Amino acid sequence: MTHYNAPFEIHVHGDVRLRADVGFDALQEALKPLWKYAGARSLAAGAASVYEDEPGLRFDAPAHVLQMCWTVRGDEDFRQVLDEMCMSLNELADTGAPIEVTFYDAEFDEEEEDDGEESRDDFVMLFVGPTPAAIMQAQRDLLVEDVVNLMERHFDGAELGGVVSEIDKSPHFAFNYDLSTPPAVAELGLNAFSEFLAFPDAHPQILSKLASDAAAQFQTLNRLR
Repeated sequence: MTHYNAPFEIHVHGDVRLRADVGFDALQEALKPLWKYAGARSLAAGAASVYEDEPGLRFDAPAHVLQMCWTVRGDEDFRQVLDEMCMSLNELADTGAPIEVTFYDAEFDEEEEDDGEESRDDFVMLFVGPTPAAIMQAQRDLLVEDVVNLMERHFDGAELGGVVSEIDKSPHFAFNYDLSTPPAVAELGLNAFSEFLAFPDAHPQILSKLASDAAAQFQTLNRLR
């Protein structure tokens, strides 16, 4: 499939550790949605990014790792390709891993921003893994990393142990910050984080209330479906 005048440049980035028994043929089949979308007939032909300075799609066989730093031109239909890719990689992954996907608006001119036009840039964080528990662990690890990096600007790293502990104990916290989370739940998380910045010593109470409110919101959304 060739995408002329595509509205987006789409960048896929992430490292996925694969099972030791996974070979090139299995990986080629799992990544078929990507290389086929790029108009190639094989992984070898479609592994290169549109930008020469990006490694593209690489299989590090000795380390059993899929490395992705790959850009393709495309449209909104690439989101379905991502779903298919993730389902296939779940079957091959040895541990949970995040995959970052960025949609860059190829038609947006920064000069148009002054005229009130907005870019259609978008960012999606995906997770793959052999089990739901492995995916959840990857979500927690990423959340802890992001929170610690942010909080270290304001607090000594040694003071953040309690925050990390509370995140690890909460059954809902990791999912509240997934970028595909419903807006109402995401707003709860942002409000709780703002409250934490103002009252860091109250983090156990803040996280407990957030977990309860988020669970209630998810139940409400499920009833509406």
